[in-house]
Amino acid sequence: MERSPRPSILGGVSDLIPSLSELHSLPQVQQPSYDDPDRLRWVVNSLRQLPPLVFAGECDELRDKIALVADRKAFMLQGGDCAETFASVQADNIKAKLRVLLAMSVVMTYGAQLPVVKVGRIAGQYAKPRSKDTETRDGLTLPAYRGDAVNGFDFNDQARRHDPDRLLRVYNASAATLNLVRAFVKGGFADLRQLHAWNASFVKDSRIEERYEQLAGEIERALGFMLACGVNDDTLTTVDFYASHEALLLDYEYAMTRIDSRSQLPYDTSGHMVWIGERTRQPGGAQVELLRRVRNPLGIKLGPTATGEDALSIADRLDPDREPGRITFITRMGAEHVREKLPRIIETVEKSGRKVAWVCDPMHGNTFETHNGYKTREYAAVVEELNGFFDVHDELGSWPGGVHVELTGEDVTECLGGAFQLSEEDLDSRYETACDPRLNRNQSLELAFMISERLSQSRALRREPVQVPDWNA
Repeated sequence: MERSPRPSILGGVSDLIPSLSELHSLPQVQQPSYDDPDRLRWVVNSLRQLPPLVFAGECDELRDKIALVADRKAFMLQGGDCAETFASVQADNIKAKLRVLLAMSVVMTYGAQLPVVKVGRIAGQYAKPRSKDTETRDGLTLPAYRGDAVNGFDFNDQARRHDPDRLLRVYNASAATLNLVRAFVKGGFADLRQLHAWNASFVKDSRIEERYEQLAGEIERALGFMLACGVNDDTLTTVDFYASHEALLLDYEYAMTRIDSRSQLPYDTSGHMVWIGERTRQPGGAQVELLRRVRNPLGIKLGPTATGEDALSIADRLDPDREPGRITFITRMGAEHVREKLPRIIETVEKSGRKVAWVCDPMHGNTFETHNGYKTREYAAVVEELNGFFDVHDELGSWPGGVHVELTGEDVTECLGGAFQLSEEDLDSRYETACDPRLNRNQSLELAFMISERLSQSRALRREPVQVPDWNA
């Protein structure tokens, strides 16, 4: 299915991009089962006429920053909802998620003296792979909920039908979210002098609150000194913030793939960074075939069954030229397996000469169901996997380049433990996720302090000099 290197633009796609029918002829998993193919074609064609959600130059900027992560000069913070919902596209919800990510990044930057690349699981994370195609309740079996991009959460025939029109709602919800995020990060909300305001609605009796306020006071004094010395530019008032999601739905990602007018090369304009999941990373599969053509930075999830050879095979398929910043391996081993499984993968990849960004997803390998039926995670297991991730990289001399977490800016009760020692009985209080459990804002901030300490230790171990960032902390 190779194409001529000379692009021929027609209707927003080119012969650098395979046709949708060619993609559908390849092996594909975790895709919706639409009962109206004509309507699906109409939706895809409608999406192809809409403006891009992100721009090629922004994707290039992020790829350059991820190259710095791979080169031990930065750290990546990637976080947000497990599965976004259309109902959650509200200003307060978006602001809360952004606030906790900004607060986490400041903790890490100040504590580790290292630039942090800020990437949200946001403005596109509306579809989720599922281990089972169906769900049964009280003898009734219906299609599993696959995210608002595919069907509804309510347990009835109409809601659970796979509806292609939802892809248009994904586009509109993503556009609204990105518009607001851009306004926030460039319009004063991200001003470092607003550190205390970011934390204004955190629970006041939290020990994490006290620790954060102490750090904010130290930064405030440092900023006062800088301003007194005449240092006053945009790096103190704005941040670069990028959107990412799993490129799961082939029809949507194809429709959003466009040719950049500057370079005449294809980009997936649904998000700055897209990743391919543990279930869909088949080197000969349809998702890989599409993603290997686009110029976005790409993430690859690796679970405990992955080998170093698997990692190299998919990386060679997606990035044969070994371009800096192109590939991020997001490892999700589980707390019990990380020290056993991760070293061999890292050793194999590093021995090949590839320079990739290594990011830890400490969430997906640590999920279990409680006796009262809630899917949850132990905060302690999340910390344990992260400690294992740092320990392995420290022992091998490779770079622990980032963290990928499912979190929210709200005071939900979905993950056990943390500063308030949430118990199984507490899950009834505010269990609001549409899919997997998320860290609440206090747990997220607590995790940021832990990561900051480990980063400082890793830098000291390697005697890395303090980095001078080219973007805001």
